[in-house]
Amino acid sequence: MRTIVLDTNVLLADPGILFSFPDATLVIPETVLGELDKLKTSRVDPDLRFRGREVSRMLFELSEQGSLVEGVELPDGGSLRVAPLDPDVSLPEGLNGRNADDRILAVAILTCQEDCEDLTLVTNDLNMLLKAQAFGLSVERHGDGTEGGFARRYIIRPFQRYKIPLGILAVAVAVFAAVLVLAFYGSRLFAPATSAVPEEFLQLMSTEQRAVLEDLQVLADNPHDTQALLDMANFYYGLREQTGDLRWGRQAIRYYERYLAIDPQDVNARTDMAVQLYLIGQSDRAIQEVSAALEIEPTHVNANYNLGVFYWKARKDYPGAEAQFLRILDLTSTAPDAPDHAVRQQALASLEQLRAEADAAGVPLSTETTQGGTF
Repeated sequence: MRTIVLDTNVLLADPGILFSFPDATLVIPETVLGELDKLKTSRVDPDLRFRGREVSRMLFELSEQGSLVEGVELPDGGSLRVAPLDPDVSLPEGLNGRNADDRILAVAILTCQEDCEDLTLVTNDLNMLLKAQAFGLSVERHGDGTEGGFARRYIIRPFQRYKIPLGILAVAVAVFAAVLVLAFYGSRLFAPATSAVPEEFLQLMSTEQRAVLEDLQVLADNPHDTQALLDMANFYYGLREQTGDLRWGRQAIRYYERYLAIDPQDVNARTDMAVQLYLIGQSDRAIQEVSAALEIEPTHVNANYNLGVFYWKARKDYPGAEAQFLRILDLTSTAPDAPDHAVRQQALASLEQLRAEADAAGVPLSTETTQGGTF
């Protein structure tokens, strides 16, 4: 049987990971419980505290079956146990008992010494990942370390309006060039954007990246230019998707907010902003924004679908999420060549996974039959 050791960050990113490894033995280091407990009084994002409480609630319910230290059975046939670290045990060389991450890693190493035939540490912490590999442990990431992992699998954008194929080096060049324009060429802001940038930069930049500079030039002249604001919001949206860096998501939100203050009826932009809010952990506000978008356009397919994802992944509101996915089936076509058929198929797949997870969590859902089958 496979053994899975869970780090704190993956539990906070997705409390439902407790039911994501059928027929496996899940091991939660006791240090993880301490870190979850600290969240109750920490001044962190409310959504993070909510997910911490959700993990604690799930573990409390499982503890009603027996001792978590000795191990309890999971609904999928696997088991879960909490692994304390004996304070008198000698830690592997290179690990410090005062460091929480090292204590978690020590539990994984010591568990591996008992049975390392098929043990995997699941973490999204790069330092821990590298350390674990140095000790010869098998390591997996869950998503991308943020809610972005779920976004890649579930969330849908209304459409790509500003696609930019950016490599990391090219991104650095483009952003640095933009800063150069604003910081060092302020006296020439009313000149064409390309004339304010050294030729060497222009040769390294793509057409799309030059367009970003032109948008910045336009906004320096007119901060309320809606097209430039939307272009920049979508530029940072794409940058967040390709790099996984939350800073770009926050920057996208700033531009979406400025744009929506001028054009509040743009449902696509509001839905895009909701996605970025969700990815940085502000799921309550994300739900508010996508709900506002649906007040404007109740039949917006992707806004309805994303709201279902938010309910499911952020709140574990299984009935609410199910209702949204079923609505997608009402709104979309069964014809394979229809433009919205891909969304329909994704809704069917999500509905199947949602119902399986809800069943494992003991939450009864409907048995409504769809054209895609009965789950």
